Amino acid sequence: MTTDIRVRKLVCLTGFMGSGKSTAARLLSSQLGWTNIDLDKRITDATGSTIPEIFSRMGEPEFRRMEREQLARIVAEAAESSKPRIVSLGGGTTAQPQNLALLRESGAILIWLRCPIEQLLLRCAQITDRPLFRDEASFRRLYEERLPFYEMADFAVDSSPEPPRVVEQILALGILPGVTV
Repeated sequence: MTTDIRVRKLVCLTGFMGSGKSTAARLLSSQLGWTNIDLDKRITDATGSTIPEIFSRMGEPEFRRMEREQLARIVAEAAESSKPRIVSLGGGTTAQPQNLALLRESGAILIWLRCPIEQLLLRCAQITDRPLFRDEASFRRLYEERLPFYEMADFAVDSSPEPPRVVEQILALGILPGVTV
């Protein structure tokens, strides 16, 4: 692994819906004093619409365009700043080749929050604001489609335990600057 400072300035959490990306990123950034960025929140703040509204009114291709645009802004901000960032990506962000290429070019570290699909189903079944969660069969299909992209992450941690345990696993990887475990 390169020692280029860029590698340590942008850490992105990836994983399927319900894997706990937003929660883990929030806890991790709070513990480290790093900037926390939620890509989906960036999109909703920029548009003034919820993710389900964007999907229903404009469709997934337009959502993906907005996602790519906001991700490019996040990467540019990280390059300009000396403060490291923890970014929670959307569940489909790394399944878009342009996004994955951008993250690789920027030197971002990708950490996959891996969780058994049965647990993801339980977590997501009660949530109504997930535009791509229609039924169990489509959920499983989408998971299988995205799995190869998640597996391309630099690191993987088990996100089935409580969020503080997930954060402990990320810190135990020993990849974050100024962090000793």
